[in-house]
Amino acid sequence: MKPIHHQEKEQLKKLFQQENIDAFEDRYNVLEAFLKTERHITTSELVDILRNYGHNYSTEFVRDTLRLMCRFGFAQKNRFNNGQVRYEHRHLGHHHDHLICTKCQKIIEFSDEDLERLQVQIAAAKGFLMLQHKMEIYGICFQCLKQRVRLMPLITAKQGERLIIEEFTGGTASRLRLMSMGLRVGDEIEVLTNQGRGQMVIAAGGRRYVLGRGLAQKIMTRQLGEGGDLSSANEPS
Repeated sequence: MKPIHHQEKEQLKKLFQQENIDAFEDRYNVLEAFLKTERHITTSELVDILRNYGHNYSTEFVRDTLRLMCRFGFAQKNRFNNGQVRYEHRHLGHHHDHLICTKCQKIIEFSDEDLERLQVQIAAAKGFLMLQHKMEIYGICFQCLKQRVRLMPLITAKQGERLIIEEFTGGTASRLRLMSMGLRVGDEIEVLTNQGRGQMVIAAGGRRYVLGRGLAQKIMTRQLGEGGDLSSANEPS
């Protein structure tokens, strides 16, 4: 494993000495392994990486070191929508936001200077001094979209998706029940909640509908704005 920049080690050493923090060399090994990663990482994932480098540290030691790294500005802790804590590098003078895929949990970093300026302008227009912020955009990444069939049962949709009802399956009784609720083929709907169990809630035409999982399985949908096979779309570079 190549050593990280000497300045990083010296900064960490100075800060740890000021605070009388022990086991510097071991904690430096954690920092070095962490800075070699290019993704958002959990404590257990970092423990495994360290073992691959020959360092058999306990989960508690690695977690405590990550806490110190956050405290001193070498790392940043995030808790995305699934509630799992992940750590990322904290680069001095650099800010970025996140795109999070709700299907595969991929996290994509992005930065946009125009967007940053706009946020400052909006805050200033409201008489608000912005000190810090974060943006998390949840959706479905391109790779996951390519894997999806054009028509899918409503029950498989993710919270926040906007869809169009294409057809009802399951026989006349199910169709009549859905139509009596006010749902029709061609309706644009939004998935408000879908926890993977129990009832789900959708919105259509300004109304909310609570559906059991069996009934939602019989509603075939496609994504709003989808014009055909997603595999033919232009993949972003």
